[in-house]
Amino acid sequence: MLELSNLQPPKGAKKKRKRVGRGPGSGLGKTSGRGENGQKSRSGGNIQAWMVGGSFRLALRLPKRGFRNIFRTEYQIVNVGELGRLSADEISPQSLKERGMIKTLKKPVKLLGDGTVDRAFTVKGVKLTRSAEEKIKAAGGALVSA
Repeated sequence: MLELSNLQPPKGAKKKRKRVGRGPGSGLGKTSGRGENGQKSRSGGNIQAWMVGGSFRLALRLPKRGFRNIFRTEYQIVNVGELGRLSADEISPQSLKERGMIKTLKKPVKLLGDGTVDRAFTVKGVKLTRSAEEKIKAAGGALVSA
């Protein structure tokens, strides 16, 4: 019967600590089970997973793919269907920023032709797609180049 007085851990659960460097009779004397020389025999001599002795690191050996254009212009996008929310008759980056439709004035703005235009706008200082331009002109709007 199992009682508190005769509880024992299962076999193999408790191991004796490996006492290294305690003489040749222990089997772990002198080099303490680390072999002779080299980085792994030294104290603190651990090797990072990405290191490969004498060769390039793995990250440098893998092929690089694709192309990233560092001169790319990143636009802030607004659809013409969203312009109905604006009360202003003139659409400019400043008016879009005030309404919270774009985040910053540092990046250029581009109007896309998604949605419908229900009233006339004057668009100033904004790039447009052809479909956005056609919809604004069809609603009686005007485009002013920056």
